[in-house]
Amino acid sequence: MMPRFPALLAFVGLVMVASPVRSQSVCLPAPRLLTTMPMGGQVGSEFEITISGEHLEQPGELRFSDPRITAAVVHDDAGKPSTNRYTVTIAADCPPGLYEASIMTRLGLSAPRIFTVDTMAESAQAKPATSATEATTIAVNSVCNAIAAARGINHHRFDAKQGQRFVIDCAARGIDSKLKPVVILADATGRDLVAERGGGLLDFNVPADGTYLIKVHDLTFQGGPYFFYRLALREIQADSDLPERMASTRAVNAAAWPPHGLPPKSTSQEAEPNDQHHQAQRIELPCDLTGSFAPEADIDRFEFTAKKGDVWWIEVASNRLGRPTDPTLVVQHIEPSEQEEQRSDVLQLTDIPSPVKVSGNNYAYDGPPYNAGSSDILGKLEIQQDGLHRIQLSDAFGGTRNDPRNVYRLVIRKASPDFALVAWAMHMELRNGDRNALSKPITLRGGATMALEVVAIRRDGFTGEIELAMDNLPDGVTATGLRIPAGKSRGIMLISAAEGAPRGVSSATFYGQAEIDGKSVRRPCRLASMAWPVTNHWSEIPSPRLLHEVAVSVSGNELAPITISPREEGILQVTQGQKLTIPLIHMRRSEFSGSTMSVRTMGTGFEQAPKLDIPLGDDTSEVTLDLAALKTPPGQYQIAFYGGAVAKYRANETDKTKDIVDIVVSKPISIEVKPAESP
Repeated sequence: MMPRFPALLAFVGLVMVASPVRSQSVCLPAPRLLTTMPMGGQVGSEFEITISGEHLEQPGELRFSDPRITAAVVHDDAGKPSTNRYTVTIAADCPPGLYEASIMTRLGLSAPRIFTVDTMAESAQAKPATSATEATTIAVNSVCNAIAAARGINHHRFDAKQGQRFVIDCAARGIDSKLKPVVILADATGRDLVAERGGGLLDFNVPADGTYLIKVHDLTFQGGPYFFYRLALREIQADSDLPERMASTRAVNAAAWPPHGLPPKSTSQEAEPNDQHHQAQRIELPCDLTGSFAPEADIDRFEFTAKKGDVWWIEVASNRLGRPTDPTLVVQHIEPSEQEEQRSDVLQLTDIPSPVKVSGNNYAYDGPPYNAGSSDILGKLEIQQDGLHRIQLSDAFGGTRNDPRNVYRLVIRKASPDFALVAWAMHMELRNGDRNALSKPITLRGGATMALEVVAIRRDGFTGEIELAMDNLPDGVTATGLRIPAGKSRGIMLISAAEGAPRGVSSATFYGQAEIDGKSVRRPCRLASMAWPVTNHWSEIPSPRLLHEVAVSVSGNELAPITISPREEGILQVTQGQKLTIPLIHMRRSEFSGSTMSVRTMGTGFEQAPKLDIPLGDDTSEVTLDLAALKTPPGQYQIAFYGGAVAKYRANETDKTKDIVDIVVSKPISIEVKPAESP
């Protein structure tokens, strides 16, 4: 009988594998919760949900990111527990908003799925109603959980009276759905009256008493269980402002907003009219104000007096607030004149660039498809001459849009050096478009190590070194941060499970620490992931978002196919400019295709090392690093080796063995480089 082949290689990194054949799987099986039905519930209620997902073997506890939401397995009449039905209870003191649900399985904790808590009454459509005669009734001031039909239109109905005003909101992409919703308000015969194809609110004033239809479909008429949505129907007063949208997930670039210490609300408001130069709104620096890119082609102007030599930092947030905007800002020096003032440009600011190169969506993987940059603004203003200065702020794409919800926040401040952090699982270099690893949870097999790529978004000139750490881990799990060097933007967090680590899960604390102006500063690190596993990025655009927590789990059932560790414990010592030989141990628990694995080195001071080959069939090996060629200065270092291999895997003895391409990373290695002796 063939042995059971547990999980694949331990560590995470870029996989250096020559074109894997298409029959091979990418990544060891990772549990993923893909759907819950319904996708949310009302505060203070109890109801049943049905779940589905990938690799949800031996499902157990359904876990939420807030303890005020709990779940219990549903049992049938014979007392047998269900594998996909749970009774969910939302406490009366649970705040409305977005949370995450995940399920503990044989392989560990699943990747999460968004779960919404609202104050309105909830219902669930049993199946899509693809004709007007089948339309399901939706109550006013309620939310209906539904699924879009493939190649069809889903119908809902409600009764209304002349003069009433309704707002219809469809939550989809913001709650992890694949649906790009088109929402149409029609009369009882199905004749379209109002349509919203851009994902916004539908505002409807009832022209006559009667029954009305709400039709929902995907922009390209796709459908099925992954194209779910929450449809809200609200009645509002005729003269009321439009209500806030239903809650939505945050983009990766929102990890850098708001700056630490910024009040929740601004201290002043934009005052219209301020479109023309002579209408510029007077402000005093520093300032913090809120405005709106409305009406269409809106240009907001503000003016202030400053002295030569003053240095200010200007920041605008709008895109990071979830708005589809691209702010652009120009600062001009104004020279008054009896005839016509003279204006000269001092500074122009546009996008905040990504701190690291992002994926070009090329045939081969060339970087993470996560962009910590933004179309917002952050830049330094150095005053070159005394006098009056004027800011011109507009939305580069606002020429035809008139949406007062396209708000912005303008902050002008003295330098406040700081940083924000965001991290995600590292991926492999594959040539078949597979980005499956980008959605896997931090679920460890015994003996495995996973690597997270950490990116620093530096603010107001901060260039210092950042140490990375992770606390509150499950038993048997350790974390080692490969620091972000001074002036750089990238580091690595290594998370390792001991071979005998027991089954467990915890919400970890992930943070970076640095010295700023003589004080120790600690900032949280947000985790990002893809909402869905993407097996072919040519046919599906990845949907990255920030996660609510850093959940770390250990399966307690499977072991990594191989664990590569330093043969000696403690710190390896070497003199600057010499060669360092590192003895390694290979704890093999599986068979592999190929005799060697090509690896690279991760860790400051060693990342330029050439590729190295590690024999997969041997129990030990040695690798040598040339510090003279690397020009590594004296200091303390943490490194690891990472590469890709094809392992033989099967989940249990009845399954067929299959080849799986996965990342292998060594355990972290500590190195001390001593100064060379003077001649």
